[in-house]
Amino acid sequence: MSAINLYDTATREVGKFTPIKAGEVSIYVCGATVQASPHIGHIRSAVNFDTLSRWLTKSGYDVTLIRNVTDIDDKILHKAAHEKVSWWALAMKYEREFTAAFEALNVAPPTYEPRATGHITQMIELMQILIDNGSAYAPGNGDVYLEVRKLKRYLTLSGQRIDGLLPAVDGDEVISKKRDPRDFALWKSAKPGEPSWPTPWGDGRPGWHLECSAMAHAYLGESFDIHGGGLDLIFPHHENEIAQSEAAGYGFAKRWMHNAWVTQSGEKMSKSLGNSLLVDVILQRVRGIELRWYLSSAHYRSMLEYSQSALDESAIAFRRIESFLKRATEITGSQPQAIIGKSFAAAMNDDLAVPAGLATIAENLRLGNQGITDADSAVITKNANEIRGALEILGCDPFDTHFATGSSTDLTQAMDGVVKLALAERASARERKDFAASDAIRDGLLALGITIEDTAQGPRWSMIEKS
Repeated sequence: MSAINLYDTATREVGKFTPIKAGEVSIYVCGATVQASPHIGHIRSAVNFDTLSRWLTKSGYDVTLIRNVTDIDDKILHKAAHEKVSWWALAMKYEREFTAAFEALNVAPPTYEPRATGHITQMIELMQILIDNGSAYAPGNGDVYLEVRKLKRYLTLSGQRIDGLLPAVDGDEVISKKRDPRDFALWKSAKPGEPSWPTPWGDGRPGWHLECSAMAHAYLGESFDIHGGGLDLIFPHHENEIAQSEAAGYGFAKRWMHNAWVTQSGEKMSKSLGNSLLVDVILQRVRGIELRWYLSSAHYRSMLEYSQSALDESAIAFRRIESFLKRATEITGSQPQAIIGKSFAAAMNDDLAVPAGLATIAENLRLGNQGITDADSAVITKNANEIRGALEILGCDPFDTHFATGSSTDLTQAMDGVVKLALAERASARERKDFAASDAIRDGLLALGITIEDTAQGPRWSMIEKS
């Protein structure tokens, strides 16, 4: 296996990745809070960690990836009450939308995808440990809090000081019941009309932070290799996960990786700012494979500034790659094989440096097109193979059956057949020297946005790129 170097948010350094158990990698990624339709800011995180999983797998590791679903939360309850629907029905509705968005962008399903409400028992067990060892307390009203002043260490990810924190208020917690305003809720007492579960300290529902610690422990054990999520989760969510897990005696995550945001006009994409771009809306403009290519184009730790023009340019660039692979298949008589080039591997081993990897794809494309001009099948094959190998890791392989069986592909195949019939008629007209008919067919296709190129291997067609 080649050495892989990854950034660690905790140390703020890129260092060699060495898993806890040789040949195996365990990853926990904070997934969706299913209270609204997914926008591309949500999906970027899933794309980034799917790429990480693909690269680790290609590098020879057996990867276990856990991506949770938060299906009980203040926002879910408030929205369900506003829409006058059951909280669980609203959560399931949006969970299905997230699943559809993941599938449209070829994000592979995680090894396990646990829901918070399916792990209440594990949460209660974790709270019992924390109360028994004096790290947490129950003031008697059904709430349970972690006492942050008793922690051996706290705020290691964000680098903040405890005295500089504002009171930890999550929803409708009662600060007066806390020993310190900065103590955070592990469990929230039952409120009228809200769902609740019984515990030794009173009926209630879980706090957000408790859920992930309990589920990570349930599926990955006391220590695991990588914890991932969006940059906005560093504080308070990930800080509090570390706090409660280490207070319970768990080693927890050995490395922390955070992806940056998708922004518009320099601002984080979010519902509250009203600048959210929903995945299903954007998929009416570009294909899933093109949207994934765009979301993958920036380094995972760099902000991705969204604009329609940038998305359109990215889609056009990807279509050029597809066109070369299609042409290479026509010339060589077989689909390219997925082979990882040395330059692409070096880029991915350097903290998933996808932009550097895209530069290697661009060079492969240049050399491959030159190979077509020179009629050099060996050069065509080598570069097509390396492009496909890179696209497979990025989840953008156009030969992947995930994309090849979609309705858009069926339409393309049907169009290909129709155009080939027109080209056959054009060839027949030229053979009988009926150039007027030949030109009429060409002009008719051109009017439909289809351009014809006569090559040594015969005519080929492509759609005209719109600016």
